[in-house]
Amino acid sequence: MTNALLKHGANPNIQTHTTLSLIDEVNINVGLQTPIHRAVYASQERILYIYINILEKNSDENLKPNFNLQDEHGQSVFSLTLWMNMLTIAKQLLQIGHAQINITDSEQTPLLAQAIMKQNVQAALFLLEQNVDVNQKTHGLCPIQLAVKYHLPSVIEALCRNSANMNIIDENGNSVIWSALDSGQEDIATILVKFGCDSTQWSNGPDNCRQTLLHRAVDENNESVACFLIRSGCDINSPRQVGFNGETPDICKTLESPLHLACQWGLERVVSTLIEHHADINKKDAEGNTPLHVAIINQHINIINLLIRAPNLDLSIRNKQNQTSFACSIVSKNNEAANLILKREPNAAEQIDNKGRNFLHIAVQNGDIESVLFLLTVHVNVNNRVQDTNQLTPLHLCVQTGNEIILRNLLLAGANINNVTANRRSALHIASENNRGFICSILIENHIQANLLDSNQNTALHLAVQHGHSDVVRRLLSESDIDVFTLNNKGMNCLHVLAHYSMENAHLIFATLLEFYPKFPLDIQDGQGNSALLSAYKNGHGQLCRALVTAGANLSICNNDLLSIFTMPVASKALLVNILDIIPHEPPWGKGETCLECGVKFTITNRRHHCRHCGRVLCKRCSMNELPIIKFNLPKPVRVCQLCNDVLTFGVMAAR
Repeated sequence: MTNALLKHGANPNIQTHTTLSLIDEVNINVGLQTPIHRAVYASQERILYIYINILEKNSDENLKPNFNLQDEHGQSVFSLTLWMNMLTIAKQLLQIGHAQINITDSEQTPLLAQAIMKQNVQAALFLLEQNVDVNQKTHGLCPIQLAVKYHLPSVIEALCRNSANMNIIDENGNSVIWSALDSGQEDIATILVKFGCDSTQWSNGPDNCRQTLLHRAVDENNESVACFLIRSGCDINSPRQVGFNGETPDICKTLESPLHLACQWGLERVVSTLIEHHADINKKDAEGNTPLHVAIINQHINIINLLIRAPNLDLSIRNKQNQTSFACSIVSKNNEAANLILKREPNAAEQIDNKGRNFLHIAVQNGDIESVLFLLTVHVNVNNRVQDTNQLTPLHLCVQTGNEIILRNLLLAGANINNVTANRRSALHIASENNRGFICSILIENHIQANLLDSNQNTALHLAVQHGHSDVVRRLLSESDIDVFTLNNKGMNCLHVLAHYSMENAHLIFATLLEFYPKFPLDIQDGQGNSALLSAYKNGHGQLCRALVTAGANLSICNNDLLSIFTMPVASKALLVNILDIIPHEPPWGKGETCLECGVKFTITNRRHHCRHCGRVLCKRCSMNELPIIKFNLPKPVRVCQLCNDVLTFGVMAAR
């Protein structure tokens, strides 16, 4: 019938009325259809061949079938053959030149875009075989972007074979491969990579910096995307860069690699994949931190474990705070990380800083009990010394800080209590010097050798009296067997040192000494011939002088320079007069070959005499005064020197 109608002049191009049908209405309701449109909708290939065959036979141009007429939705007969999968007809129409492959529908959508949007893979592949434009945009999207949107991997592959632009960016800044991965289409992403799609793709990032897709995936905690990109050979080491227009936001100044970022956010799969693909595990950020530093700071123990197992990890790298990863774990209180590091590198705890201190030294100095206990549990050497001129052990440092708990734990861990420093000082010396009385007691309780001598031959008692630490002195005298008579390299015993340095409380310390040693020899002279009284007088310590005189110190002793308290050059004689005024009992007589007042040598004719008040040996001329000394129970007049005569007569007023 179709053939007969056409032979009798029926118009094959006559169109139905406009129906204003919607795009998704059934085909029968679409307006402006020709009989050929209806034949396609009815899948009548025999009828369509009649129209094709009559095309060449009909000489009337108005009656020739027009395969490019469009219905009210912009669909031509050719486009309909594509959607109806009548590809043989479509190909024949193209071959005879009566089909327009670049025709668009009523919304100006090209055929390839329509095929993709209809998810008609066969039609899309057919069009690609006909070399349609693979980069023509439809509503801002290229065919390859549409194919990702509608998940058509075979179309993607065909587009790639036809040299479609795989690195195009949409209006939201998303690339084709990112769109595929972000929507979970790894199959499509794999195809893109296979055909050379850039898996690195530098683009605008936060604050207008430049970043890769990997940076973005890690920042968004998208581990699947990140791992795919890594496996696809993207740049795995570069940090973010300055912006395309030279912007330098803070985020690009951190110099954090993707591995740093993954360690920061705790992305275990990403870290593992980066390590597998040989990312630079020792790379430093702007603060000098390696990825391991970052993982430790952020307490990601599983990631720390992954990093420590990496074969090329360098545990000696220090950050700008001069911290190795082990140091960082100690500072961060991350004991689990520190344990893992020690399992790989047993000597990590012995690394030293620029002051020669290892981690135990630093923890002890900081009073960090938790870190000290951890280091002791991993059996660090508790007797290692600070690598400097002082050569202090952890025990010495602990005594300096005065931390009882740390001290007891160091001793329990095997610290050698009798270790000495470079200048031969023991822990007891240091405790005494720093006024750590309770620490002294602990050391004595743990059997420290109390009589060890330092490089100046001082005992701990010498140092305690030198610095005026009365509590330490009492503990040493009451709790230890320290030798109070030991002389240092200046020939000084503890009393000489007490008088020589004459601290404010020296008289109280002297009283403590007499409490334990009531018969302490007060008149022993040091290496320069000074007695304790002479040194105290020279230093103007009146209270100590009076205490010594009251205890029975000899006033007439001269030093190696032949100076006594009577001839010592001082600004005022007030102290001397005060001392003479308080002499409680007749002193022992002094000895000498010359008069201690005028210096004349004694002979057979110039005999020795003594001042019965101060005890000095004098010549006759210098001891001519005679007075009874009632306080000595001497009621009869006895010889006294001129000064004692004045003191006994006028009292302290004699100083005037």
